[in-house]
Amino acid sequence: MSERQPESLAVGRVVRPHGVRGELVVEVLTDSPELRFVPGSVLGLRRRGAGSSKDKSAQSFTVTAARQHAGRLLVCAEGVDGRDAAEELRGALLTVSADAAESPEDPDEFHDTELIGLRAALASGDEVGVVRDVLHSPAGELLVIAIADPEAEKGEREALVPFVAAIVPEVDVTTGTLLLDPPEGLLD
Repeated sequence: MSERQPESLAVGRVVRPHGVRGELVVEVLTDSPELRFVPGSVLGLRRRGAGSSKDKSAQSFTVTAARQHAGRLLVCAEGVDGRDAAEELRGALLTVSADAAESPEDPDEFHDTELIGLRAALASGDEVGVVRDVLHSPAGELLVIAIADPEAEKGEREALVPFVAAIVPEVDVTTGTLLLDPPEGLLD
């Protein structure tokens, strides 16, 4: 078994380049952007479609400037010196170490690392599967749930479940479970 990499939490997503000097439009995924995007901050970088998780965890960049513009956060980073370099980062997640992150004050908010590994079950008590990942999309967060399926190539298949209270009414990190109330066909 390989050595486990430190857990990381998403604090932003690169939406697109801004201008020709390498500024990045960043969708903020943290309640503390004033702490995460200050000049000198080193953020992890998980690029879309990167090969192995080892490749994903090894990349980072240092914030050199950040400013608000038209309701969006614009970030400059070391080594991102033009529009082409900024375009290569489109869709990348910006992360911090879980050790460096504060705990959410709201009891209904969770870090990705708290959700990954939870057992998903229906109100009837039937176990559905295990949360394998949390995807951050422009429309909101999606739980990637691995469901046992003997007919699938790897013996399991994945279902994407919107992480909203109507579908995931209960999360209990201490017992390692979450309750699902999916609409018909969501888990098929």
